[in-house]
Amino acid sequence: MEPKEKIILTGDRPTGRLHIGHYVGSLRRRVELQNSGLYDKIFVFEADAQALTDNIENPEKVRQNVIEVALDYLACGLDPAKSTLFIQSQIPELCELSFYYMDLVTVSRLQRNPTVKTEIQMRGFGGESIPVGFFTYPISQAADITAFKATTVPVGEDQEPMLEQCREIVRRFNHIYGDTLVEPNILLPENAACLRLPGTDGKAKMSKSLGNCIYLSDSADEVNRKVKTMFTDPTHLQVSDPGHLEGNTVFTYLDAFCSDEQVARHTAGTYATLQEMKDHYTRGGLGDMKCKRLLMEVLQETLEPIRMRRAVYEKDIPAVYEILKKGCEVAREAAAATMDEVRRAMKINYFDDRALIEEQSRKFAAK
Repeated sequence: MEPKEKIILTGDRPTGRLHIGHYVGSLRRRVELQNSGLYDKIFVFEADAQALTDNIENPEKVRQNVIEVALDYLACGLDPAKSTLFIQSQIPELCELSFYYMDLVTVSRLQRNPTVKTEIQMRGFGGESIPVGFFTYPISQAADITAFKATTVPVGEDQEPMLEQCREIVRRFNHIYGDTLVEPNILLPENAACLRLPGTDGKAKMSKSLGNCIYLSDSADEVNRKVKTMFTDPTHLQVSDPGHLEGNTVFTYLDAFCSDEQVARHTAGTYATLQEMKDHYTRGGLGDMKCKRLLMEVLQETLEPIRMRRAVYEKDIPAVYEILKKGCEVAREAAAATMDEVRRAMKINYFDDRALIEEQSRKFAAK
């Protein structure tokens, strides 16, 4: 279906406070897109229903983190006047749409989804212990995206298999029922370092359970403490030793956060660009602590305005819930309109189908 509007749909699972990996991977870009004026509508949601699929025995974890994620959204600059912020579970049309999509996807196709396989492995689910709701996450995600006729979905590269599965569902639905749904496009981070920011310990992913995150709401002291213990180059034992950039978390973070202007300013002109600093590190003569100090300065410059905005919103939590409530009302209206079209296409809009009622009235009257 040819879209009439340019619409963004994106979101996060409310299982904990958001960290700087979320920020460079999606949040920063969302704010830029929101303020670009290039999109007609922007929907940003908290996927609490999806979060429950592997937290069903700990619903309080999800319940408490809905407000944490909302505060992080607002602190980062998402504006409820420009973006619709809502909670997934409050839009029942998404469950209905997921139910219909289940008939369009096979079990074997879900099993082949690389993202699903990775997530199952990460959570230690055995073959028969996988919750069905978790296993069918690509289907519910397709419902989330298509219910709002999203044309653009800004996510990390690990979500590409999910977007492809969504497009498959859209194509199959439109082939069977007619041109109804919009096929979405993925929007990846432009900075390669932002595709997946590693944990402070150098592990591939930031994780609350691993304790290797820097949270957006961390205090200045907490940020500095975490940077000081950050993984660098284990072979760089002396300042004079040549250092390695590959796998060096400090430089990965600098690539994601630091501009050349910041390098020049925070090093008092010692280096004009980040590349100059990298060159010095790799030939030897530059210590890890100097690199970490630059990273501390850059992170504080990024996070301080976020902390200040969060502190303002924290003083009026009822107002934050009101923002979410109004967002849910707007989101539900949009999803309901799509569901009306879906029901018509699938011919399950029985009470609205006057032609069906009249045709069957004539049929039975002729007996």
